[in-house]
Amino acid sequence: MPCSRLMPVCFVACAALSACAATLAQSPTTGPQQSAQQQPAPQQQGDQTAPLVDQQAQKYPTAAELSARETVASALLRNFGFEEYQFRSAAEAMPADKYGYRPAQGNYGGVYPGYGPTELRTFGEQVKHVACANFGFSAELDGKTPPPNCDTGGPSPAKTRDELIVYLHDSFKALKKSLGAITKENIFQPIEGPYAGPNTRLGIATVCIWHVADHYGQLVLYMRLNGIVPPASRPNPPELKD
Repeated sequence: MPCSRLMPVCFVACAALSACAATLAQSPTTGPQQSAQQQPAPQQQGDQTAPLVDQQAQKYPTAAELSARETVASALLRNFGFEEYQFRSAAEAMPADKYGYRPAQGNYGGVYPGYGPTELRTFGEQVKHVACANFGFSAELDGKTPPPNCDTGGPSPAKTRDELIVYLHDSFKALKKSLGAITKENIFQPIEGPYAGPNTRLGIATVCIWHVADHYGQLVLYMRLNGIVPPASRPNPPELKD
């Protein structure tokens, strides 16, 4: 059929479809699906999840608050306190039967004199070394004679887990007292001694902090290799046993 004859038919069909659409739009809907569509949409409930709270922000002062009352001693003790918790909590969490644990056996040799034994320390030897070093740094800061041979254990007779934990506790107590005596007037005074000397009072203080951090990193490996999560890495770190 020629296209010219199709055009009237198309116009009639379009008119009919338009009329049907208009009739359906005006007629009430009665089908079950149509009834469901007419129901008002339920209101969406808001997110009931409690907002996250920054526990660290609540626990610690802001930088502005610190700046308002900061001293040389408070700055040093704040950072040293973090390291004290990490190290002491690890020592307290390790079972007594693991204090003799050594990650690998063997004499590695080639160790610079004064830098420790030629084989890896046991867990207990790590604890004893840090405790002895803390007493050594404290003595140097106080102008006293430090204990000898801290690199190989030092003079303390502490040996069992309980004895070493007490020895460690006392060493942190002594060193915190010495660090607390550092002021802006004496911060650059010269310090002599076998442990990190010759140095200044500030220089020794920085060594005190990184030395504990250094050996804490080693304790973490000892604990992880024994399937123990260090307390400082747990969701709810326990308090120290003071």
